[in-house]
Amino acid sequence: MTNLLGFDRAGLIGFCEGLGEKAFRATQLFRWIHQKGAVQFEDMTDLAKPLREKLLTCATITPLRVLERHDSKDGTIKWLFDVGEGNAIETVFIPEEDRATLCISSQAGCAVGCTFCSTGYQGFSRNLTTAEILAQLWYVEHTLRLERAKAAEVPMSKGGVVLALKSPNKALNSSNNNAQERIISNVVMMGMGEPLQNYSALVPALRAMLDDHGYGLSRRRVTVSTSGVVPMIERLAQDAPVALALSLHAPTDALRDTLVPLNRKYPIEQLLESCRAYLTHAPRDFITLEYCLLDGVNDHEEHALALIELLAPKRLHAFPCKINLIPFNPFKESGMKRSKPDQIKRFSQLLLAAGLVCTVRKTRGDDIDAACGQLAGDVVDRTHVLTRRSAPLKSLGEEMLRTTPAATELKLD
Repeated sequence: MTNLLGFDRAGLIGFCEGLGEKAFRATQLFRWIHQKGAVQFEDMTDLAKPLREKLLTCATITPLRVLERHDSKDGTIKWLFDVGEGNAIETVFIPEEDRATLCISSQAGCAVGCTFCSTGYQGFSRNLTTAEILAQLWYVEHTLRLERAKAAEVPMSKGGVVLALKSPNKALNSSNNNAQERIISNVVMMGMGEPLQNYSALVPALRAMLDDHGYGLSRRRVTVSTSGVVPMIERLAQDAPVALALSLHAPTDALRDTLVPLNRKYPIEQLLESCRAYLTHAPRDFITLEYCLLDGVNDHEEHALALIELLAPKRLHAFPCKINLIPFNPFKESGMKRSKPDQIKRFSQLLLAAGLVCTVRKTRGDDIDAACGQLAGDVVDRTHVLTRRSAPLKSLGEEMLRTTPAATELKLD
């Protein structure tokens, strides 16, 4: 039985053509699944009965099973989804005044092994399928619609909203999609895993998110965050150019090699060059650079000056970017601490004074371990990461400064 959550619209058209059906039937089916949250083919009343009967013999719409849900005092919600074989992934909903963002996972675990990320400490089990990626958005969108409808006491009528609780996940079916506003306005591929190391499953999921017959999200409102898989950044620019965020976290290769081990394969200059090239295809006129501030590791004034040397607008190889400073969310295995508030402020002031666009991310959901870098889920590690991991960082920042004279010599213009 084929899980239809695993197709973008082009894939679903191909599937339906294999059943002897025309393309417009696949589009109708796609709308029922993603816009209306249907899980039962018999509810799809504008599909011909013979097609519904065919689908019953070869297809299913199978969501992920929810293991746990945690609601933060700040409105953030985290779900733990079962993806089988002892693995569970986490998905986080972050409501704000002007947007509602869903943070989606792309892998069960992560093989990159960044030293400040809780996911990396669990190791890596496998890539998620397209169906498992899209099922996170599908479930949260339609579940929260249901909750909103209940809270507002939307009347149930023949031409209005029909609450169908046939699936164990209590998805919402609607016979009039206009009766429900879309809940999720932004998607960020910033959950568990490195999205660009699961490229073949990621791209169809992105296309379904962007499709007007699916979730209809703007390319500006879908963001892929990467630790720096250069060849896949180049392919993404051609296949599904959405907003791009780069997990930078260090201004020099010497330090980033340890914080983000992938840097040893794709060093900073090569990585930044791929970002410059991506901008010609990107929906935004800048790339977001994420920089997690670690006490005593990468938060000294000299690190800020080295970052300015790398990125400031007056520099020869600069490109439009926004630096998102992220206060570290500690977890016991890392052995590291969050930078002090005064240090974070000083660091951001130096960047701003040099003409860089810089913001400090507000921590959300840390009371339920849903903040940036805290997502862990449950992973059956196939990489034996715990036996390979070195001791916690202690003086990497000072070592970087000793081996990078340019960082200490640079002065603000």
